[in-house]
Amino acid sequence: MEKAVDMTVDFEDYFPSMMERYGAQGLLTELCNGFRLLMDGERGRITFESLKMKSVGLGWSPSSFIYAQ
Repeated sequence: MEKAVDMTVDFEDYFPSMMERYGAQGLLTELCNGFRLLMDGERGRITFESLKMKSVGLGWSPSSFIYAQ
């Protein structure tokens, strides 16, 4: 018998406060900067490998990308 795993995540929507703070153009600029930070520069897209590599520099644990089966 398999044990159920609760993978509930609390989520707080920061979009409205960011929109108020930065305005529409500023928010889009910040989102693009975040995607550029995480992407693989050679491929021009975010890959699983680029997330693992860059997570260490951001203080995230690479093991957080491994989900229980």
